[in-house]
Amino acid sequence: MASRALLEFQSSNQSQLVPPNATSCDNAREAWDLLHRVLPKFIVTVCSCGLLGNLFVLSVLLLPRRRLTVAEIYLANLAASDLVFVLGLPFWAENIWNQFNWPFGAVLCRVVNGVIKANLFISIFLVVAISQDRYAVLVHPMASRRRRRRWLAQVTCMLIWVLGGLLSIPTFLLRSVKVVPELNVSACVLLLPHQAWHVVRMVELNLLGFLLPLAAILFFNYHILASLRGRAEVRRTSCRGPTDGKTTALILTLVAAFLVCWAPYHFFAFLEFLFRVRALRGCFWEELTDLGLQWANFFAFINSCLNPVIYVFVGQLFRTKVWELYKKCMPRSLTTLSSAHRKEILRLFWRN
Repeated sequence: MASRALLEFQSSNQSQLVPPNATSCDNAREAWDLLHRVLPKFIVTVCSCGLLGNLFVLSVLLLPRRRLTVAEIYLANLAASDLVFVLGLPFWAENIWNQFNWPFGAVLCRVVNGVIKANLFISIFLVVAISQDRYAVLVHPMASRRRRRRWLAQVTCMLIWVLGGLLSIPTFLLRSVKVVPELNVSACVLLLPHQAWHVVRMVELNLLGFLLPLAAILFFNYHILASLRGRAEVRRTSCRGPTDGKTTALILTLVAAFLVCWAPYHFFAFLEFLFRVRALRGCFWEELTDLGLQWANFFAFINSCLNPVIYVFVGQLFRTKVWELYKKCMPRSLTTLSSAHRKEILRLFWRN
C-alpha cells in the first residue's frame, strides 16, 4: 500500500522517517479529499463481493464431499487465495479513511500487509497454473490424459502457496508503525534498509508478479486459441461447436481482465520506483504516482472479485457442479421432472 507521502521509503537511517520533499507538494488536496471519502466505500464493496463470490465457489466445490478433479483443485485454491486476500481489504479501507493513520497496531500492520502481499502472488501464480492446465487439455489432450494427475495439481498448488509466503517475508519483517510528524499520523510503512532494496522490490513486484506471469498466460492462451481455430471446421459440424465459442470468449476475457486489473498498478509502481531513485522529480510526478497507486491498487483488488466470475461462473465446469448440487438439495417431489424441464430450469437460471 502506498500512501500520500510515499510512505514505503528507503531508510538506511531509522530516524529518517520521510523522504526529501515529502510534504512540499500539496497541489492536489481536493483529489486526496475525494480519495479519502470515496475509495474506502469502493474497497468495502469489492470486499463484500469477493467474500460472497469466493465463498459460494468454495461451497459448491467442497460441499458434495467427493474427490476434486484437477481443474477443481486449481479453482478451489484460487477461490481460497482470493478469499484470504479480500479479508485484508477492510483494514486497508479503514487506513485510507483515517488518512493513512494506522489504528490497528504493529502486529496487524505486518500480518495484514504480509498476507495481502502473499496472496497477491499466490492468486497470480494460480492463474498461470490454470492457464497451463487448460493448455494441456485443449492443445495436447492425449498427453494430458497420461500426465494430468490430482497429486501433481495438489503439489503444484502447495508449492505456489509456499512461494507466495516466501516472497512476502520481506513485508512481514520490514513493515512497522512509525510516527510521521510531517503528516501527523502513525503510518504502517515499509522500512527498506538500503537503497538497493528498491531494485530488488521492483524486480520482485514487476517481473515476478506481472511480466513473467503475463508472458506465460499469453503463451498458453495464444496456443489454445490457435488450436481451437485449427479445429474450427471440425467443431462447427459437431455438437460442441458452441463450447468452442465460449472457450474462446473465456480465454479473451481472462487475458483482458488480467491486463485491465494489474497493468495500472504495475505501471504506477514502476513510476514510484523511478521517483525514489530520482529519475523523476517534482510535485507533479509525486502527486501523480501517489494518487495513481491508490486507485490502481483498487483496480488490482477487483481481480479477486472477477476471478470467480471468469474462471468459474462463466465456465461449463462450474455450472455443471451447481446443477449437480441443486439436484441433490431439491425436494424429492421435483425429482420426477423430465429432462427437458430440468434443462429449461437450468437455462433460465443462468440467463437470469
